[in-house]
Amino acid sequence: MEDWKLTYRLLTHCKHFFHCRLSPNFHNSKPFCLSGSRSHCSQPSELVKPYIGNYQQEFQTFKHLPVSLGANPWNRCRSQYRCFASQATIIQRRPDFSTISSEDLNYFKNILGERGVVQDEETLDAVNMDWMRKYKGTSKLMLQPRTAEEVSQILKYCNSRCLAVVPQGGNTGLVGGSVPAFDEVIVSISHMNKIISFDKVSGILVCEAGCILENLIAFLDNQGFVMPLDLGAKGSCQIGGNVSTNAGGLRLLRYGSLHGSVLGLEVVLANGTVLDMLGTLRKDNTGYDLKHLFIGSEGSLGIVTKVSILTPPKLSSVNVCFLACKDYANCLKLLLEAKRKLGEILSAFEFLDHGAMDLVLKHLEGVRNPFPSSMHNFYVLIETTGSSESYDREKLDAFLLHSMENDLISDGVVAQDITQASSCWHIREGIPEALMKAGGVYKYDLSIPVEKMYDLVEEMGVRLGASAKVVAYGHLGDGNLHLNISTPQYDDNILSQIEPFVYEWTSKHKGSISAEHGLGLMKADKIHYTKSPETVQLMANIKMLLDPNGILNPYKVLPPSLFTKS
Repeated sequence: MEDWKLTYRLLTHCKHFFHCRLSPNFHNSKPFCLSGSRSHCSQPSELVKPYIGNYQQEFQTFKHLPVSLGANPWNRCRSQYRCFASQATIIQRRPDFSTISSEDLNYFKNILGERGVVQDEETLDAVNMDWMRKYKGTSKLMLQPRTAEEVSQILKYCNSRCLAVVPQGGNTGLVGGSVPAFDEVIVSISHMNKIISFDKVSGILVCEAGCILENLIAFLDNQGFVMPLDLGAKGSCQIGGNVSTNAGGLRLLRYGSLHGSVLGLEVVLANGTVLDMLGTLRKDNTGYDLKHLFIGSEGSLGIVTKVSILTPPKLSSVNVCFLACKDYANCLKLLLEAKRKLGEILSAFEFLDHGAMDLVLKHLEGVRNPFPSSMHNFYVLIETTGSSESYDREKLDAFLLHSMENDLISDGVVAQDITQASSCWHIREGIPEALMKAGGVYKYDLSIPVEKMYDLVEEMGVRLGASAKVVAYGHLGDGNLHLNISTPQYDDNILSQIEPFVYEWTSKHKGSISAEHGLGLMKADKIHYTKSPETVQLMANIKMLLDPNGILNPYKVLPPSLFTKS
């Protein structure tokens, strides 16, 4: 038992700690083992095979001859149908949406210049597809504004022409929310990447929406502060996209959601109105707090162009533990004990099961098993962050000692330096990458009462048998399960066993079908599993009020059937 007290030291003044995760250097990390302690169609009825997924599975898109829709040139377009998964709901391109003309291109070039109007095929191929290579649009145009006024001019014009628009940031989403469903105009916010101001007294950061999260983390680190948001995709994702999807991530347990951290927004509405809500006050009770409408709306109500966010001071004492548990019940008991004994210094409580660890060890280069002599059923990663080394050490000692004495943990390792801490985090953050390398993967981001969370995993395993591998990990501290079904390739038979069962089960247990990834294309027509018909209709009413032509990120978030025009 004394080994627990002797085989670690606290990580202090860790200036680069949060920057190290997922860096290329991870593959060069030294193994560690502490003995004893221890991620479109001109021909009729042509059948097209779009690229959806990493494998040779063929998915069909049916597109038909142009249909006459009256004298209005806005309504002269093809009726198109598309399927975005091996057995997804087929959606139809809205016939009232216009297609790009040479006049449109000239208008955009006058606003943005030649460099801001992208028609290069190679570039468009990249931005039409999500990072999982599952969803792919056919947009022929990407616009790159640099100011909110340029975004305003773009949207005002697109609204008048009924040109559908997809806002895009880092394009790291998992539900097809940031790529076109058809030929929508992509509006990239990537060039709007300036830090506007930072107040060292209040910790309030104001920046443009195109700032990459990792760059903001680095900036704040130099100022002695941290972002209240941390994601595995931080090297690519952008703060505007984070806000628009209400991203959760690894620090939600400590700092809460973006609904609490974001103090203000600047948003451009579909008609070009620039909505200035860029407040920097922590208290403001004047009228409705409208910013919350846009946090998590996935760009369907407006395009976020600036963000004001409250950031906490960086604390000097950071610890990372990687622990093994014999069963899920012990993981839950460990969570309760961590909340009780670590209290205010607890900053992350992540879990993964045996299947997740097995995939990481098989498919990620340079990853070592922290417990080389055996595999365990469950693993827990705990991070603490505090200001007093001795105080934090005393609390951690007591927690680990109690957990060992009560058989809550079977084995464990406490990082003794930044490299080891990064290695621990790499196991957890590397699971999505490992799943992608293993083959096809059906991903479900669910919020479920923690005591029921793993029941779904076990039932899914029984349901699928040997046809697929069920893998689970997630943010146990806030009840967020990442359920993954790994298969050699995408298979309709397997999907029919997963859906709608996974949504029905979640609904039955009062959970949410989207904890932090959003709904996007993948789950827009599944929202009724979590929200009542009255609630969904009110959401649709808000959408129609703010975007009556429905040009902003169509087919996403809410069921397209709600906006079908006669």
